[in-house]
Amino acid sequence: MFEMKNENDETATKKKNEDFLKELDKDRTEKGCDYAVLVSLLEPDSELYNTGIIDMSHRHPKMYIVRPQFFIPIITLLRNAAMNSLKYKLELALVKAQNIDITNFETQLDTFKTAFAKNYDLASRRFQTAIDEIDKSIDHLQKTKEALLGTDRNLRLANDKAQDVTIKKLTRGNPTMAAKFAELKDGGSSDAE
Repeated sequence: MFEMKNENDETATKKKNEDFLKELDKDRTEKGCDYAVLVSLLEPDSELYNTGIIDMSHRHPKMYIVRPQFFIPIITLLRNAAMNSLKYKLELALVKAQNIDITNFETQLDTFKTAFAKNYDLASRRFQTAIDEIDKSIDHLQKTKEALLGTDRNLRLANDKAQDVTIKKLTRGNPTMAAKFAELKDGGSSDAE
C-alpha cells in the first residue's frame, strides 16, 4: 500500500511524517496489505528522510518512508521480496502436499495392515478349526480301524475254532450223540458195501 503526502510551503502548521504512520498502519491492516510505504515531501530539510529508504518497522511492522526519487527502487525491492516470498510459499505448499501424501500413505498403510491382520486372524482360526476337525476325523477313523481289526481277530478265531471242530470233539461227554454218529458212520459204510 502506498500513500503520498505533500504540503504547500505556505502552510502554517507543518506536519511530520510520523503523524501519518498510525493511520497508514491501520489502513494497511484493514486492506490486508503486506507492506505500507509513505511517499512524502514532508520535512524537506530532514537528513534522515533525504538519505534514502527509511525502515519504520520499529514503530509499525513492514512500514517504510521514502522520498519520491526512491519510489521506483522501493517498488523494485518490494516486488523482489514478494517474488521470493511467493517462491517460498510455493515450496512450502509443495512440502505440505508431500507431508499430506506421506500422511495419506501412512493412513492407507495402517488401513491395509489392519485389514490384512483381520483377514489373517480369520484365516488362521478357520485353518485351526479345519486341523481340529481333521484330528477328530483321524481319531474316529483310528477307533473304527481298531474296531474292525478286533472284529477281524474275532472272525479269525471263530474260523479257527470252526475249522478245529470235529464230530469227536462235539460228541465228547455226550454218549447219546456219540452213539448216533457211530451208527451213522457204521450204517453209511455198510450201505456203501
